[in-house]
Amino acid sequence: MVITISTSTLNRFPNLSTVGHWNSSIREAVNQGHSYNALLLFRQMKQTGLEPNNLTFPSIAKACGKLLNLIYPQIIHTHVVKSQFQSDKYVQTALVDMYVKCNHLDVAHNLFERMPARDIASWNVMLVGSAQVGFHDRVLNLFNRMRFHGVQPDSVTVLGLTQTAALLKDLKFVNAVHSYGVRIGIDADVSVANTWVSAYAKCGDLSSAEKVFSGIDSNLLSVVSWNSIIAGCAYFERTIKAITFYQRMLNLEIRPDISTILNLLSSFVQPEALCQGKLIHCHGIKVGCHSDISVLNTLISMYSKSGDIHSARHVFDGMMEKSCVSWTAIIGGYAEKGDLDEALALFHSMQAAGEKPDFVTVLYLISGCGQIGALETGRWMDSFVAANGLKGNVMVCNALIDMYVKCGSIRDAQKLFCTMNETTIVSWTTMISGCALNGKFKEALEHFFLMLELGLKPNYVTFLAVLQACNHAGFLEKGRECFALMTKVHRLQPGLDHYSCMADLLGRRGKLNDALELILNMPVEPDARIWGALLGACKIHHNIEIGEYAAHRLFELEPQAAAPYVEMANIYASAGRWDGVAATRASMKFNQVTKFPGQSVVHLNGKSHKFSVEDRCHAEDLLIYEALDGLALQMKEELDLLCVEELFYN
Repeated sequence: MVITISTSTLNRFPNLSTVGHWNSSIREAVNQGHSYNALLLFRQMKQTGLEPNNLTFPSIAKACGKLLNLIYPQIIHTHVVKSQFQSDKYVQTALVDMYVKCNHLDVAHNLFERMPARDIASWNVMLVGSAQVGFHDRVLNLFNRMRFHGVQPDSVTVLGLTQTAALLKDLKFVNAVHSYGVRIGIDADVSVANTWVSAYAKCGDLSSAEKVFSGIDSNLLSVVSWNSIIAGCAYFERTIKAITFYQRMLNLEIRPDISTILNLLSSFVQPEALCQGKLIHCHGIKVGCHSDISVLNTLISMYSKSGDIHSARHVFDGMMEKSCVSWTAIIGGYAEKGDLDEALALFHSMQAAGEKPDFVTVLYLISGCGQIGALETGRWMDSFVAANGLKGNVMVCNALIDMYVKCGSIRDAQKLFCTMNETTIVSWTTMISGCALNGKFKEALEHFFLMLELGLKPNYVTFLAVLQACNHAGFLEKGRECFALMTKVHRLQPGLDHYSCMADLLGRRGKLNDALELILNMPVEPDARIWGALLGACKIHHNIEIGEYAAHRLFELEPQAAAPYVEMANIYASAGRWDGVAATRASMKFNQVTKFPGQSVVHLNGKSHKFSVEDRCHAEDLLIYEALDGLALQMKEELDLLCVEELFYN
């Protein structure tokens, strides 16, 4: 690569007669972000006959670290080896840091191990570099070794350890590092405290994150501090809390930056948070972030997840520059909404614009196909995946399997599963769930026990899929066996979904008292799904007493839900208790409970068509109902013919 520098830049340094003058010029170029210029100045200094000293090489190494090109570090390293400073620990530390910044950690580690002398900066460069790339074992090894050599860790060391703990999502590790930091007296360092706030949030302990944040001196709080706690709230989707911190930040006259806006927007993923999301959108415009592509992409995602796809599209259409992330965000918004037609139209527009879809784009479309049962479009996506070299991605294959089973093609799913080079617990769980969904209950259990034989450890979702298979098949003993495997062998605490499956299974098999006992003895509070499952079982077995109890609990949890009223009325009707039916309907009317009709979706010729009860608003309704009337007449004729044949043969 040829390095060029403008004449005006060189003219700024007319009297570079000493190494000190050259060092100042090189350092200024690096600090201003002109790394190429710094390298050219270094070369020109050499051409004048001056030799670099121990202050020249650290600046040049810093410039090389910013360029992320291995050629330049190797050239500078060669110059160091030829100089008298190859054993200087400051120069050596700068070289190690240079290789770390260029993502050549192994070269950095080898150089570090050969250093004749190391100080705290040397250890920290290697430790933090290892932490940033996820070499967790090496981080701990370096930490133990530096203490063994009598080197006292400082705030930078603790930052590296905290980053490692956050990446591992190990709360106990974070607690240990926090305690150690307090013990060595660096807890007052605001940079360390900011990192602890972020680490606690990432490890699922927002309460501790808030405590650390509250302990920071108010005079030391920076925008980074506020961003850390707001990001923690966003991680937990705690919208109101995130807004509260943002308001406090504004009251202290701390100006938000792009990270603040991004963190806030990422916390608004529910429809009820749409209003707050729009307010932050306005604030983003006010602080000048409205043209940043990352903010615009996040806005598209926020509006889509909040259910306002029209606003998402408005943001997308107004973008001057669109990246793959932009296209994927809007395609994902339509796919999740169930509008596969528009998602596919955007997908084709994306390719026409010269933007290549990535595996995330493909995942959204595959998921959309499964959501509405568009099997033929799903098969086309399968072909697209294969043609574009994405079939080796296990996440894409898992998504295709999930799509096939949701579209009812268990054969396609099984075929793909058997041809995968790599299968994960997600692959097996998807197949188990797919078999159960398509009525292949024995096959679902066969997959589960084969998975266990292969040494794969099932997770919560796997056991849920197995219990659902047992539930729908009515395999009571197998269900109990799998529930015991989950709790006693694999030591997994069942969640509400698992208890709901077991309660439903017991109820379907007529074990209503056992189901009620299971629900009442659960370590967690039963939700509407569990009581709904029990109420449904009471309807099957005409048990009014337990049905009334379950319905009462449902009325408390979901007073506006129509299903429990309808189910209870059916239970009364099946027992001839017409007074109960009347009372239930009266209660439903008194509480202003409305029953909304369900919808059917037909996917034809690449378009989705929705129908509900007595819906005659479709553009082709005359043709549709004419065809339906014809089918009904044909069925009646076939039925009459069967009756005649039955009379004849009898």
